[in-house]
Amino acid sequence: MDPKAQFDEARARIDRLTAAPSTPDLLELYALYKQATIGDVSGPRPSALDFRARAKFDAWATKRGATTEAAMAAYVALAQRLGA
Repeated sequence: MDPKAQFDEARARIDRLTAAPSTPDLLELYALYKQATIGDVSGPRPSALDFRARAKFDAWATKRGATTEAAMAAYVALAQRLGA
């Protein structure tokens, strides 16, 4: 199966999880998904008062420079670890 198909399948399995992943795992999934689908984060860092947006931005920023293929592979591996 090609990496894009594996990524799409992992994304669908994550959506069907019965228990929500931990907050760090959710941030990691978010960051990997954004890096795989959009690329490097851009724009200004959100205000410190917007905790959620800032956490998501910071998580995504840690993936800066990762290739689409590497982000997809890491997403698939995390989905498997989470039992999805």
